[in-house]
Amino acid sequence: MTAIRLLLVDDDPLVRAGLSFMLGGADDVEIVGEAADGAEAEAMVERVRPDVVLMDIRMPVVDGLTATERLRARADAPQVVVLTTFHADEQVLRALRAGAAGFVLKDTPPAEILDAVRKVAAGDPVLSPAVTRQLMAHAAGTAADTRRTRARQRIAVLGERERDVAVAVGRGLSNAEIAARLFMSVPTVKTHVSRVLAKLDLNNRVQIALLAYDAGLLDLPEEDATAGH
Repeated sequence: MTAIRLLLVDDDPLVRAGLSFMLGGADDVEIVGEAADGAEAEAMVERVRPDVVLMDIRMPVVDGLTATERLRARADAPQVVVLTTFHADEQVLRALRAGAAGFVLKDTPPAEILDAVRKVAAGDPVLSPAVTRQLMAHAAGTAADTRRTRARQRIAVLGERERDVAVAVGRGLSNAEIAARLFMSVPTVKTHVSRVLAKLDLNNRVQIALLAYDAGLLDLPEEDATAGH
């Protein structure tokens, strides 16, 4: 079994030491480096090629949000899990929009942080639909109308079945649940998800959910949201 290569990024050396101690003992995780800010993190990623980066948001020099945006723009982008002290935070939502696969609170039990690292390494998001909705509701505000117009323009490039799948992803359904709901096979669902990601230039299912939310598709009854327009 190949160990998950994990990079820890936090400006507090005690936090880094604690995370290293808690997570480094797992058989399937290798701590390949530590960084004190986003600039260091970028240099470390270039050197040690981690699979997952555990990233604090609030740091001096280059903050975690900027670092997440830069890392996720790389061709060989590692997965990013954001570390935060807040459940509902505008910066967390911006990190998710930038391509972070999820977030964990700093007071999360070590076993749950480890589970989050394993999930994103496997390509799964670590946000429940309820938490995603909470974040998006928190961030709804003056820019909502502009975001909705732009999101609907982007969604318009999808075919009818791709749109159906995007809405189902936004509702938090698994591939198997989407397959059952839309009467298609799981491989077909996976193909549609891949096409949605490619057409919309997105990184992961969390970003699909955010775009579907921005477009107002999750506010509609299911039969309307998945109807072709």
